[in-house]
Amino acid sequence: MRLLRNFFALIGIFFFVCLVLAFTEQPYWGYHWLGTSKSELKWEPKHIILLGGGGMPSQSNLMRSWYTEKAAKSFPQAKVIVAMPGLITDTLSTPQRMKLELIQRGVSADRINFESNGTNTRSQALECQRFIKMQEPILLVTSPEHMRRAVLCFKKAGFEKVNALPAFENAAEADFSFIDDELGGNKTLVPDVGNNMNMRYQMWNHLKYEILIAREFFALIYYKLRGWI
Repeated sequence: MRLLRNFFALIGIFFFVCLVLAFTEQPYWGYHWLGTSKSELKWEPKHIILLGGGGMPSQSNLMRSWYTEKAAKSFPQAKVIVAMPGLITDTLSTPQRMKLELIQRGVSADRINFESNGTNTRSQALECQRFIKMQEPILLVTSPEHMRRAVLCFKKAGFEKVNALPAFENAAEADFSFIDDELGGNKTLVPDVGNNMNMRYQMWNHLKYEILIAREFFALIYYKLRGWI
C-alpha cells in the first residue's frame, strides 16, 4: 500500500512539474531542438522524400505537403517521393490523396513516385534504398518532432547526403486579444483572460509540446537500442 502511495505521489509531482514548465519557454525550445538539431541544407537534393504522418487530410500530412511543394519549386529537377503505406491502385488511398494534394499545389504528376511499403521510419529508409543511390542527396520533409529521428535513420541506412526540412507551423501575425467585459455575457469573479495569451494559448501549446517531446524521446531511445540510429 505504501508503495502504491509513493507511486501516485511521484505521478503527481511529475504532472506538477509538467504544468509549471508549460508556463515557461522550455517546451518550445525542446520541440525546436528536435526539429532543427539535425536539419541542414548542404546539397541540392535529387529526391525530396515526404514522410507521411497520418491520414489524409490531417494536420501533419497537410503541413508536410505544404513544405514539400515549396521544396519542389525550389528544386525543380528533384523527384518527389511520397513515403506512406497504402494501396497505390486505390485512388482513395492516403498515398494517392497525398499525391493529389501535391498536384493541386502545382507539383507535376510525373515528378511524384511512391514508397508504400515502409511502416515506420526505419523501414521507410530501407525501402528507399531500392531506388535511390546512397550517394545521391536527399531532402526529408517531416514534422519537427520527428525530424531528428528521421535524419539519423536515413544516415544509419547508408544515405550519405541527407538534407532536412522540418514542417514547422507558422504563428499567426494577428492580435487575438480582446476586452472581456465588452463582449457582454455574465460578469463574474473569474479573471479576465482577453489579454492573457499565455493562459489562452501558450500554456496549452506547451503541454502539447511536452507530450510530443516525451513520446519522441522514448522513440529515440528505442531506435538507439535497436541499432536503427
